[in-house]
Amino acid sequence: MGEQYRGKSVAEQNSLDLAWEVLMQDNFADLRRCLFTTQDDLIRFRGLVVNIVLATDIFDKDLNNLRKNRWDEAFADEDKFDSDLRATIVLEHIIQASDVSHTMQHWQVYQKWNRRLFSEMRAAFKAGRMAKDPATFWYRGELGFFDNYIIPLAGKLESCGVFGVSSDEYLNYALQNRAEWAERGEEMLREMVASLDAASLESVLEQKGE
Repeated sequence: MGEQYRGKSVAEQNSLDLAWEVLMQDNFADLRRCLFTTQDDLIRFRGLVVNIVLATDIFDKDLNNLRKNRWDEAFADEDKFDSDLRATIVLEHIIQASDVSHTMQHWQVYQKWNRRLFSEMRAAFKAGRMAKDPATFWYRGELGFFDNYIIPLAGKLESCGVFGVSSDEYLNYALQNRAEWAERGEEMLREMVASLDAASLESVLEQKGE
């Protein structure tokens, strides 16, 4: 699959292909007629969907730089106002926020999904599907994630005002969660590791009948 997409946004491109294949099925003909009525509409719709889904690939530096430049182009110069460009950029950032929405909500929500993600990645490491134990980088990794991605993203959502009076809530929650993790994250990480290791040991003993 990596070769098919030339190693670029593999998961995202695969998701796009699968979703588009479903949309093109006969039983979604009525939906397609609502979404686009001409070939030009179809091309524009697909382009928008592709941009939005690829926006969730936060590890591709080229795509990230491209999005940053397009944001600057759309919002930096009021004399060059382009409503279509702004709408597209805002949609891209909304789906990015949706992809990591737990980081911009109450601490309990962030903590819940942070634990679940860590559990999934630790299981992947234990199964040999991940090269490095996430426990070795999780604490500092989360701080870097907040500093380099979450907080700047929340700041953009606030500055464009797409969520109205609620726009600043996401930035405030992101800042609060970052501060809470900086203070308690190392302790929480030790607890998560201990809990998962204990559960793993218990499972092994059950399988052995001990």
